[in-house]
Amino acid sequence: MSASQHPVALRLERLVGGDAKLLALVMMLPLIDGVFPALIMAGAIDDPWSAIQVGLLIFGGSATVAVMLAEMSGTPREQVAIVLLVGIPLILLAAVQAALAPAIETVLNEETIKRFAAVVILAIAAKTASATIGEYLPSPGVIIGLGLIASIDPNGAAFTLMDDPALVVNATLAAVSGVAFALAIAISGPYLHKYMDIDRFRFGSAVALGLLPLSLLGMAFGQAPLAALVVAALFAIDLPFERDSDSAGSDGPSDGSSPVATTASAATSVSTPSPSPTASSNSSPTPSSFVPAVGTGPLAGGGEDSSDESTPVTTVADGSGSKGGAEATAAETKRERESKSKGESGREADPESEREREREHERKQTQTQVQAQSHSHDQSTSQDDDDNGPYPGDDTTETEGRAPWL
Repeated sequence: MSASQHPVALRLERLVGGDAKLLALVMMLPLIDGVFPALIMAGAIDDPWSAIQVGLLIFGGSATVAVMLAEMSGTPREQVAIVLLVGIPLILLAAVQAALAPAIETVLNEETIKRFAAVVILAIAAKTASATIGEYLPSPGVIIGLGLIASIDPNGAAFTLMDDPALVVNATLAAVSGVAFALAIAISGPYLHKYMDIDRFRFGSAVALGLLPLSLLGMAFGQAPLAALVVAALFAIDLPFERDSDSAGSDGPSDGSSPVATTASAATSVSTPSPSPTASSNSSPTPSSFVPAVGTGPLAGGGEDSSDESTPVTTVADGSGSKGGAEATAAETKRERESKSKGESGREADPESEREREREHERKQTQTQVQAQSHSHDQSTSQDDDDNGPYPGDDTTETEGRAPWL
């Protein structure tokens, strides 16, 4: 992401060669072509904040970032050593030029050199933003030379040193801020290689450079160029924020598909009724034949014997013979008890046990009659259901796998 193919940077690399030489040329170019002395005489570093702003834009900026991230190699410690090797002479030269600025200013017109300094910064901003536009613009050294020729006034020439130490301090502060910016790039180089887009930062620094000459010409922009540079640095960093919620949402459908499929298959298996093997010989199987008999209770052993369950179903299917069969069973039981009583004629029967047996016999006979009546009532109900068909929402036919008493 941090690779830069700007034509100006490639041309400088071919001319100079080597990491230290290329960085020295880029950072000291404002001192060589006269841009920094022109800014000093134009009043661009009269206060500390303006000095920091000029140092970051002139000595630092996108050119320094591009050289350090795209061209320089080595560990952060090696890059820090190269920056210090270039930065210490840079700071000394900036202080010397600030001290000699009054002597240069005596032979120049201040208003003219200020306008040419603004034109130089605009040309640098245009070259930074687009190499195509920069091909049609003169170099900063040519513009400064033309400005010196236009503003020269040899009548008041005098060799004087700067009598304002605050201006020398501000010039030194500007150089120190540029070197500190380069050191920060060298230390954070491994991370900026991955997450910083140099071209995006280059456009942002071009905007900041474009605002600087407007401040020199008296427009009330204040520290807007510095703010634009900070915003450009923030937008140039592209951190890959990975959210756990997105990965969890992508894994969600795969985890939830199995329960849905299991439920659907279970519903399919339950909704398929298994026809009862028992049926009446006189009538064809109907949906009512699958309904269990009402009143049948749980088995004595608690099991699910199919032979025991077939008895109530057959009783419901027979219909007309259910009541007669119950009466025949009661008569047979009565005859058996009478034969037993005759066989015991040699002994006298206990009156209490005889009464108890009679009560039990009457209770069984009553229960048999009640079951016969309930069977006949269920048969009439099932015949009505046969005419209308089974209720669509009724699930009583789903008897597979259920308890026998349901």
